[in-house]
Amino acid sequence: MNTQTITAELPRARRRPRWSPRLVSAEFLKLRKRRGLVLSVLALSVVPMIIAHTVLITLDGPAGGMENFQQTMGVLTLLSVVAAVLVGATLGTGDLGAGVFRELVVTGRSRLALFAARVPAGLGLLLPIVGTAFAITATASTVLAGSQQPRMVHGVFNPGNVAPSVSLLVQAAGWLALVTALSFGLALGVSSLLGSRGTSIGVLLGWWLVAMPVLMNIRPLGSLREGLAVPALDRLAPAALFEGDPAVPMSLAAVAAVLLAWAVVPLAVGAWRTCTRDA
Repeated sequence: MNTQTITAELPRARRRPRWSPRLVSAEFLKLRKRRGLVLSVLALSVVPMIIAHTVLITLDGPAGGMENFQQTMGVLTLLSVVAAVLVGATLGTGDLGAGVFRELVVTGRSRLALFAARVPAGLGLLLPIVGTAFAITATASTVLAGSQQPRMVHGVFNPGNVAPSVSLLVQAAGWLALVTALSFGLALGVSSLLGSRGTSIGVLLGWWLVAMPVLMNIRPLGSLREGLAVPALDRLAPAALFEGDPAVPMSLAAVAAVLLAWAVVPLAVGAWRTCTRDA
């Protein structure tokens, strides 16, 4: 029996393409059915923005404007990182935790395809929710803005309460999406490597929210700090969104190389572990 005959007699499941929209839909459906996860992501992004602007409305002065936009964006960025880590770690370890990884493998589906489908599925759940949270703060900052222009007050710059410009809102939205997507990719890769959801979440949150900010402010490390993701992201942040110069000056070429490495390497390691893991 020649090779062509053997290939023709293989089950259809073993001749499926390496990637298909059905796999993405299946991964997205598994995520959407995790009501606790979806509610957690909403509670970490949309709910705080609603509460923050509700409180600001009850206080004296405009509830919108640049100053409030800067503050809420700072909070939303941190919370989006946490939400991305939760989603990425859940996707990376969900099949192992549920005990269905072996069943998926024996159907003949490509392991690499199973891993690759998790990327658009996770972003498909995460980015719309984070985008909704951003839309809330952007709308409130524009509609509820005042008329006080940026100025210096006792030597300290005050951004005022005028509405943020359209260009700033577009830049801020793109930057927030980049931070969220990078956090998700890192979480997916690391959790696929470790195989433990709880351990992955703890390690990632400690590294992202504590270790990297501390390391980037240790000046004796010098140019080594340029290899961290946080300084690279800070370099791309809209200048009007955060005050002061970046803690680690970087060229755009260095920023592109660092972010590409932080996006590709964890996913490549996670894909390798998925393909070599014992079923």
